[in-house]
Amino acid sequence: MLSFEKIKTVLLDMDGTILDKYYDDYFWEVYVPQKYAEKENISFEQAQKILFSMYKAEEGTLNWTDIDFWAGKTGLDIFKLKQEVAHLINPHPDAEDFLKIVNSNGKSVYLVTNAHNRVVQFKMNVTGFDKYFHGTFTSFDIGYPKERPEFWEVLKEIIFFDPEHTIFVDDTEEVLHVARVSGIKIPVLRAISSSHSLPKISEKFITIKSFQEILKI
Repeated sequence: MLSFEKIKTVLLDMDGTILDKYYDDYFWEVYVPQKYAEKENISFEQAQKILFSMYKAEEGTLNWTDIDFWAGKTGLDIFKLKQEVAHLINPHPDAEDFLKIVNSNGKSVYLVTNAHNRVVQFKMNVTGFDKYFHGTFTSFDIGYPKERPEFWEVLKEIIFFDPEHTIFVDDTEEVLHVARVSGIKIPVLRAISSSHSLPKISEKFITIKSFQEILKI
């Protein structure tokens, strides 16, 4: 296994990895159903049932995180609603220190996310984290979600990173599996994606509760 000193490229997911996923969980599971229930004059429980079924149907596709798609499906201004609960956007407590360290050690650091471009920019504006990344690549830039091997093939063509000297941190095992198959040397699972959820346990991937653990690899 590569030591941290030999890692040249650091790829980081956004929601659940550097940012607390509670914002997203609350938004899609509570806030959007509340607003949808009001619009359709139905109960909150009915709204959740309808929306969760819609969400499930789009898992693993670009639609999953496409705010314009969901605006069309729900009749709600999704981006405006996201702005209304912006106070819930918070970095994980260890994220900024880690970003400073990898930058000071001369690593190339890229944000790779399935999030919609407008949402990424919005969250970077809130957190100020954009200054730590050499580039940001969304599934909408690439044309495929991270769950598809094509995402990684296209990404390698754009930034010419060496998969043998690359670490990738994400909070989703399915994504990490595809990254590993695509040659990423060190796929790492972020165990605590939300401040309101229990740590994840994986038998397949290196699992970290804190970014400080990566520095000890």
